[in-house]
Amino acid sequence: MKYTVLSLFPKLIDSFFSLSIPAKAVTRGIIEYQCVNIRDFALDKHKVCDDAPFGGGAGMLMKSEPLGRALESVNVFGKGGTKTVVYLSPAGKVFNQTIAAELAQKKELVLICGHYEGIDQRIIDVFVDQELSIGDYVLSSGETAALVVIDATFRLVETVIKSESLCEESFQNGLLEYPQYTRPEFYKSRAVPQVLMSGHHEHIRTWRLKKRVEKTLTVRPDLIERGTFDGEVQTFIKEIKNERNKND
Repeated sequence: MKYTVLSLFPKLIDSFFSLSIPAKAVTRGIIEYQCVNIRDFALDKHKVCDDAPFGGGAGMLMKSEPLGRALESVNVFGKGGTKTVVYLSPAGKVFNQTIAAELAQKKELVLICGHYEGIDQRIIDVFVDQELSIGDYVLSSGETAALVVIDATFRLVETVIKSESLCEESFQNGLLEYPQYTRPEFYKSRAVPQVLMSGHHEHIRTWRLKKRVEKTLTVRPDLIERGTFDGEVQTFIKEIKNERNKND
């Protein structure tokens, strides 16, 4: 997997890939990255990349010409090529784990980091395959959003992280993750649940699964409502709902 990031502030991207798991994945050759400074493709003396929008309005807009030249410099000449071009924008489709898994299968992602009031629509029309938002809020930096997409996808690339570490994470199989505990056994008069100390693998498995269902029902009931679950999960859903109804 290769990440090519088009940015006005490439140092933000470089810092991410210089630390922890991303740095190790780059060193091992599992992932690659390239950061392209959009200002390098502005031809005027002051490297101006923004201008006022036609029709008026507050703020500035990223110009089409330097951004278009930056895209062409990495061999992106239009939609539907071998590289998937993603523009990070609050007006895009909301990013989630399913999309992350799909993008992690791509050979190369080209991420456009917007600024100001966004980018010229003609760049989106000509070059962009997917317009993605990381949530229902607005950021000042497209780099922040790009790093969220990178972080959520690179870890799903094969061998970056052990597969067993991923299989019970939040959003896998439509459920949130179960609560986790480590040493010490007692903290502020609170003990680790005895089932986790029992060494009984089946009891631990079912406890964790029930806790996943319980957590999801509490925090993200929408995931339960739109999910498709096997019989064991369905049994826990009914059991927890009945317990709650009795206590109401």
